[in-house]
Amino acid sequence: MNEEIKGASHHVPVLLGPAITGLNLKADGCYVDGTFGRGGHSRAILHELGADGRLLAIDRDPQAIAEAPEPLKRDPRVELINGEFSELEEYATERNLLGKVDGLLLDLGVSSPQLDEAHRGFSFRSDGPLDMRMDPSSGQSAADWLASVDEKALRDVLRKLGEERFAGRIARAIVTACQSDPITRTGELADIVQKAVPRQKQRKRHPATKTFQAIRIFLNDELGQLTSALEASINLLAPGGRLCVISFHSLEDRAVKRFMRNGSQEPVQYRGLPDIPEDMRPPLKVIGKPVAPDDEEIAANPRARSSRLRIAERL
Repeated sequence: MNEEIKGASHHVPVLLGPAITGLNLKADGCYVDGTFGRGGHSRAILHELGADGRLLAIDRDPQAIAEAPEPLKRDPRVELINGEFSELEEYATERNLLGKVDGLLLDLGVSSPQLDEAHRGFSFRSDGPLDMRMDPSSGQSAADWLASVDEKALRDVLRKLGEERFAGRIARAIVTACQSDPITRTGELADIVQKAVPRQKQRKRHPATKTFQAIRIFLNDELGQLTSALEASINLLAPGGRLCVISFHSLEDRAVKRFMRNGSQEPVQYRGLPDIPEDMRPPLKVIGKPVAPDDEEIAANPRARSSRLRIAERL
C-alpha cells in the first residue's frame, strides 16, 4: 500500500516534513488535505496511515482532481472532492465528521502546475490567455474583469491585495489600455505594468509580480476562502486535532496568525481569572513558532522561499 502511493510529481510539496510532523499523524486518524494540488502532501499523509485511516482531499481546480495519481484514486482510505475548502464544514457535516477530524492541512496559493501551464493564465513568465481562475468553469476570467473594472476599484485591489506601491499608476495604465483594446494575454498585461513602473524602481522581482498576485487573489476570493476554512476548523477538529497552514505572502500569514492568536486567548474579561466558564475557554493552542524552509529546501525549490507554516491544536 505504501509503495503504491509514493509516486513522483513535478509539483514539489513545500515544507513537507514539518507539515507532516505538525499534523501529529495517527495511523487510524481522519485527515483533511484542503488543497490537494498534485497530491504531494496527501501521499505523505497516507504513507503514515494504516488500513483504518481516512483522508479527504479537496481541490477547487478540477484538473488537479482529474490528474490525481491512479493509486490515490483507487485507495479505499481516500475520498477526492472537487470543491472549495471554504465549504469544509458542509463536507464534514455530510460525512458525519464534525468534531472527528484529527488534522487539517491548508497549503495556500497556486500550485507549480498552475503557474507553469501558460494556458491557465496565472504567470507573466509565459504568455497565455489572461484567465487566473482556480476553477476555469466558474466566475470571471482576469481578462473579463479588467475589461469592465474602473480605475478606483482596480487601484484598491492592487493596493490592498498586492501591497503594490505603484497601484495608482498601474491601474491608470491598465484602464487606459483597455479603452483601446481588451487585454487578453498575460504577456500584454505584464508589458503594460512594466512600462507603468518607474525603471529605477524595478528591482530583482518582475514589476508585474504584485499586480498578478492581487488580481488572482481577488478573482478567486482567496482571503475570503481562507477565513471561511479557518473558522470551520474549530467545528471540524477533534480535541487534540491539528490545524497546519502553509502561507506564501504576508496577507495570508497575517490572517492565519491573527486567527490562531485570537483562538488561543480567552475573552478579555476572563483573562487571568482562575475559573473560566467552559464556553469561554479558548478553542486552540498555538504549537511552536512559525516554520520557514531551510537553505536546502530553498536551493532545491526556490518557490518555497517565502513560505511559512503555522500550527495550532484543538483543545
